[in-house]
Amino acid sequence: MKSLIIFDLDDTLAESKSAILPDMAIALKDLLAIKKVAIITGGKYEQIIKQVVSNLPTDANLSNLYLFPTCGASYYHFIDGHWINVYEERLSPDDVKKIFQALRDAQAFAGVITEGPLYGEQIEDRGTQVSWSALGQQCPPALKVIWDPDQQKRLSMLPFLGISIPEYESRVGGATTIDVTRKGVDKKYGIYQMEKYLGVPLADMLFIGDAIFPGGNDYAAVEVGIDYEKTTGPEMTHRLIEEIVALG
Repeated sequence: MKSLIIFDLDDTLAESKSAILPDMAIALKDLLAIKKVAIITGGKYEQIIKQVVSNLPTDANLSNLYLFPTCGASYYHFIDGHWINVYEERLSPDDVKKIFQALRDAQAFAGVITEGPLYGEQIEDRGTQVSWSALGQQCPPALKVIWDPDQQKRLSMLPFLGISIPEYESRVGGATTIDVTRKGVDKKYGIYQMEKYLGVPLADMLFIGDAIFPGGNDYAAVEVGIDYEKTTGPEMTHRLIEEIVALG
């Protein structure tokens, strides 16, 4: 059986930008007792803490938990009672400015319309990544899931981004988001960093995510060639975790 289980976050472990449910928290605790667990997501570090870590039982084995925010552009590990930042691929102010403008231009070029009010900022500088969320960073999950269920609105923006900012990686993530990082910094990069820092061979890894399609931010992870399971959401992920724990 695999020694490292890797998860996407939104629409895999939890609904978009929502806390994991109590049964998921228990399942993850059981998994952490027997396996190394990594979370790699387009969200920033603080978002993983808010959605996952702060909701785990207090006796969960956090030394077996590895956090790779912003599609693997940074890595945090729990050492001596503290989360330590091991590496970080930060964007410069010029990078951020260029990406912000390209995202605005891509939305206009593709004719992607977002009706109604925005829930928070539409474009967010996450330090190592810039993320465009169509309805705003704080949009309620119920509105997110109906805006672009087949990803076609966001996928229509990617060709423009590929031409206007080819030095960066642009991918669809979550329910309404496009994530942009430095070229070569994606979930594939994150998987290779796990191999390097955690000392786990690719053959001993299993990835579980929802956005496993060309242009999706989970697709790069499976391009590495590791085994994977495509999940339909947290309920299916919970069942998969239970199966893994049962096998030991």
